[in-house]
Amino acid sequence: MPVSEDVWKFMKDHLEYDDQEMEKFRGNPANEDILSKGRELMNKTLVFEVVESKGCNSKHKVGDKFYFDGAGNLLTGKSPKRCCIYALQVMVPAIFASNELIYAGIDANSMRFKSASCFDVGVKCCGWGQITVRFSAEEKM
Repeated sequence: MPVSEDVWKFMKDHLEYDDQEMEKFRGNPANEDILSKGRELMNKTLVFEVVESKGCNSKHKVGDKFYFDGAGNLLTGKSPKRCCIYALQVMVPAIFASNELIYAGIDANSMRFKSASCFDVGVKCCGWGQITVRFSAEEKM
């Protein structure tokens, strides 16, 4: 589906591109494809729920949830007040994969590997603590 001129103008303004940068952006066919599917992506909330936690220095507990919009922006008002950077970094691959699935017209919840752990190995392996999170894509809240 072609992208309207209003969407292109919005993106130019939003990304603060000059005319030359916008010409280059529009020249990439992948960008038009992505923008044509953006509504589906922006109607999603990406959620990571803590399903295991032991010794977490940031005090993330089972049941805590981290919320992101479809573009991968952390929704700070809905997420824990403290967000461990080591927990957040393992969420990046799942956010990227979910975006790619949505762009391909595939339900992001069909992702096969939905769980990840922070890289701290926990006290059993000479670390401090560890959490495991599980991904889901929900309709926008």
